[in-house]
Amino acid sequence: MAMKQAAAEGFSPKAGANFWNHRRREALTGWLFLGPELLGILVLYVFPVFFSLYLSLCDWNLVGGISAMKFVGLDNYAELFRDAKVGAALRNNLVYTLLTVPLGMFLALLLSVVIHSKVYLQSYFKVAFFIPYISSIIAVGAVWSALYHPSLGPINQFLMSIGIGQPPMWLADPNYSLISIAIIAVWAGIGYQIVIYLAGLSGIPDELYEAAEIDGASKLQQFRRITLPLLGPTNSFLFITLLMGSFKVFDLVAFLTGGGPNNASTVIVYRIYEEGFQNFRMGYASAISWLLFAIVGVITFISWQIQKRSVHY
Repeated sequence: MAMKQAAAEGFSPKAGANFWNHRRREALTGWLFLGPELLGILVLYVFPVFFSLYLSLCDWNLVGGISAMKFVGLDNYAELFRDAKVGAALRNNLVYTLLTVPLGMFLALLLSVVIHSKVYLQSYFKVAFFIPYISSIIAVGAVWSALYHPSLGPINQFLMSIGIGQPPMWLADPNYSLISIAIIAVWAGIGYQIVIYLAGLSGIPDELYEAAEIDGASKLQQFRRITLPLLGPTNSFLFITLLMGSFKVFDLVAFLTGGGPNNASTVIVYRIYEEGFQNFRMGYASAISWLLFAIVGVITFISWQIQKRSVHY
């Protein structure tokens, strides 16, 4: 009866079979195109994550090969809380984050508002601020290393010319080495933040500012009541990305100071590098990596919750 009804409605079982065969071929073609990318994700991302988790439970000297791997349970994590160098690296990372994230966002927002206000040569300033971000970080570090030279650098030359007899040693001074690296990081990354802020500012309707101006609101009031609230999602995005980036800083530290002097600029990723590729303790290095993952994950989760509540209310 069903076959007769289907035939009466013009439906052919053969046509239906051809339709589903065609759908299967399309799906198979799609998976074949996705296959290399999925394989790359599994090999380069998923497997290393689980392998590093297993390594964090092992004592493994990289030089000894796979046969030297020994399961030790949570011993590596217990050692983390006794390692003074890890504690110092975490403190340095926190100081670096406090120096770079708020300062970078504040300066980028200020410059973005100025550039967005129809200044002369607006396109030039956009490019000029963005060039350091796309430049090689090692080249940037080399330039700033020359600027920071204790006696021949332009910075100290200027300080001595205005009467400062003993200017800071900058990268060679334990009290200034981390601050010096933070200044470079803010300078090099501010172009990216400006581009993001300019995108957010361009999405704010001009009618809001015109209405506020008609009501007698000053520029500062317009900034506080219109610009800042509507840039909330942009601020949240930049804060989280800059926060994660600040905990991953490595290249500037490795190139400029090597964690010194006296571990004053050692950060958590450089500590992972020391244990894994200088001391060849891959298990302990993996445990430090998972500690870093947990810290960044918790901070990011708290940031998202704060942002969601602020948007809700």
